[in-house]
Amino acid sequence: MPVFERHEYLARIDKVKTRMAAAGIDTLLAADPANMNYLTGYDGWSFYTPQVAVVSAALAEPVVIVRLMDANGAKVTTFLDHGNIVGYPDRYVQSTERHPMDFIAEEIERRGLGRGVIGLEMDAYYFTAAAVGALTRGLPNARFKDATALVNWVRVVKSPRELQYMSEAARIVEKVMATAFEAIRPGVRQCDAAALIYKAEIEGTPEFGGDYTAFVPMLPTGIGTSTPHLTWSDRPFVAGEATILELAACRHRYHCPMARTMFLGSPPPRLADTAAAVVEGLNAALEAARPGVTAEEVEAAWRRAIAKSGLTKESRIGYSVGLNYPPDWGEHTLSLRPGDRTVLQADMTLHCIPGIWMDDWGFEVSECFRVTPSGGEPFARVPQALYLKG
Repeated sequence: MPVFERHEYLARIDKVKTRMAAAGIDTLLAADPANMNYLTGYDGWSFYTPQVAVVSAALAEPVVIVRLMDANGAKVTTFLDHGNIVGYPDRYVQSTERHPMDFIAEEIERRGLGRGVIGLEMDAYYFTAAAVGALTRGLPNARFKDATALVNWVRVVKSPRELQYMSEAARIVEKVMATAFEAIRPGVRQCDAAALIYKAEIEGTPEFGGDYTAFVPMLPTGIGTSTPHLTWSDRPFVAGEATILELAACRHRYHCPMARTMFLGSPPPRLADTAAAVVEGLNAALEAARPGVTAEEVEAAWRRAIAKSGLTKESRIGYSVGLNYPPDWGEHTLSLRPGDRTVLQADMTLHCIPGIWMDDWGFEVSECFRVTPSGGEPFARVPQALYLKG
């Protein structure tokens, strides 16, 4: 069963078609699994094989083309007429003699869409150079245009139902963080804490369960806190060390990510001072995140707040977030960094994560928030300060 009403999907499709027309694109092949979900409701762990949602002004509904064994999954999860769900035979899967996009090109031609300008998501995960080669060979009468992020930019402003799912994810992530704070203590293996975190993510609340998240739990500890993207090992946590918790919860593929940092014992002054400065900067950014303000102005508010601490940060402090699949919960649109002049709109949703990583230590705190007239409103309520456990 699709998780949105049919009229919401049709409104999304109309917005995408408007952007296609403005870009001179007649037919769009959306290979990004998040964009396929957004446009049709399709939800399956099948994105490791080539698949697309075909959108065209000539089509009342998109056509979803997936591996044949996944076609029934599309019938279960999408709002589409079953005639708009097509499965390709298994002989195309992981073959050196043919490619699934050969079949997809034939299906596009069969439906009369093989001429004109076809948009491809050239920088989407899972859409390979071999896929492009097969399409260009199979559709010799078409002209191809890069349509990367065309659908993503439609996704940046969330509907009430999307905000509801992110709010539900926030209730789960509050439980996830509480679980992590309780589980992490000296002598506990990192993998055992990760197992409890996973349980909390999937178990959800009594009212609703959780989905798998687009990132695995990030649990860098000790010297590992000097970098953001480490997971866990089977080594125990150690007294006198920090652990960064970059976790999330997911509801109907909509995410609420969150980062916090905890220390087992009494933290060194440099960490405590950095934590206080970063939390102040994070809240300055949230205060600035109002409709009409640019993304770079939000980042500038953060930079002004931390200037007196002497801290600097080269990487962006945030990005648009919401619906997604592995390996990333970001929407690949706006970023909170200098030079991004995207104007914020009400009900955009972002993850502000101004992490600081030094040579052998670091600190992270973040908020997933929606843009409101009174500033960035966090979805979850978890204390932002450095979490101490004696």
